[in-house]
Amino acid sequence: AEVAWLMKIGGIRVEHGKALGRGLTLDGLKKDHDAVVLAIGLAGVNALRAEGEALAHVVNAVDFIADLRQQPDRAKLAVGRHVVVIGGGMTAIDAAVQSKLLGAETVTIAYRRGRERMSASGDEQEHATNVGVRILHNVAPVRVLGEGAAEEVELAYTTEGPGGLSLSKETFRLKADQVMKAIGQTLTGQPEGLALDGAKIAVTGAGRTSLPGVWAAGDCAAGGEDLTVTAVAEGRDAAEDIHASLMGAVR
Repeated sequence: AEVAWLMKIGGIRVEHGKALGRGLTLDGLKKDHDAVVLAIGLAGVNALRAEGEALAHVVNAVDFIADLRQQPDRAKLAVGRHVVVIGGGMTAIDAAVQSKLLGAETVTIAYRRGRERMSASGDEQEHATNVGVRILHNVAPVRVLGEGAAEEVELAYTTEGPGGLSLSKETFRLKADQVMKAIGQTLTGQPEGLALDGAKIAVTGAGRTSLPGVWAAGDCAAGGEDLTVTAVAEGRDAAEDIHASLMGAVR
């Protein structure tokens, strides 16, 4: 629906099945266009680094949410009976709430630090518990167990001190025929030659990158919060800056 609305504006063309490195290069785009905006998000997902992570039904929460948003009949979307979501941000909350609404018997969010350290807002946490999601704090996964597919998750209690986070030898297990990873996303697929700021594309002003004629906006760009409203604002700011730049060139 959003794309259909966008196309009504006119003068916009969408090309499907193309990506940087697969039929597209930044040099080629710069050659054929006056400006390029990179809004590639954070496509990589951090690994659990836990034994059994490669078992079936251990999935990325962002992929689950993407499938959910594009599924016309949500009754056809597979969800486990016992779901464990690893993480403490908005993605973890979204995946957990939707799993519960889709019919999962038990849904548990496991977060390695205390409640006050969760990046998901207090309102979102309360919403999750109100629909039946259980949130466990100060626990971290050490193993996913199962014969070919996830059946249980083993979690260790954590403590945080001056030296950082440490795992206790005391562990417990939860039933889990679906495990979702929501422990942060990383930048992948960025073109060579772009300056980075930490793990994101370095920008100045309204999204200008280190390469002339190339802007970046959204989660892939450094300096902003990883929120939809922030990404939209950065896209707007980049568009206005591009307009001003091109109008100045015309003069």
